[in-house]
Order: sequence, then C-alpha cells, then structure tokens
Amino acid sequence: MVPIGIALARETEQVTLVNSSGSIAIGALLGLGAIVLARRAQDRVRMTLGRSGGAGAARVGRVLGIAGLLLCGTAALALGFYGLLALFAG
Repeated sequence: MVPIGIALARETEQVTLVNSSGSIAIGALLGLGAIVLARRAQDRVRMTLGRSGGAGAARVGRVLGIAGLLLCGTAALALGFYGLLALFAG
C-alpha cells in the first residue's frame, strides 16, 4: 500500500505525500494479517504432519508480511522525520 500512496502523490496534485500517510497504517495492518495467517497455516501443516501441503506458501507469506511491516516502519520513520524538519524549519 505504501508504494501505491507514493505513486498517487506523484501523479496527482490533489494528494500530497503527507496525505498518503494513511497507506502506512493500512499496509501495517495487512502485514500483520499476513503474519497471522501464515502462522495459522504453519500450525495446520504441523498438525497434519505436512500432508495438507502449503508449507512453502506459509513461509513465503510470513516473509512477505515481515517485509511489509518493515516497509511501513521505514515509511513511518521517514514521515516522522519529515514532520520534525517541517516543524523546526521555521
């Protein structure tokens, strides 16, 4: 969601980069959801002793969820520092 918010801020004049910060929260929620669902899938694979399949997909989902959370954290830090710079710039 964060890259979509950035692209929208670049292409339109109605949305600024600060306005697109809502995508950070949405992206963080989706990342957490991916991690939770991957955890459930890994538990199901363990309970069925691997007969249900999907261990690789669960692993990939977890990695992508963590990557999404890291991207959202980085975007939140960047927005926070932008706010500090705007506040103290004058």
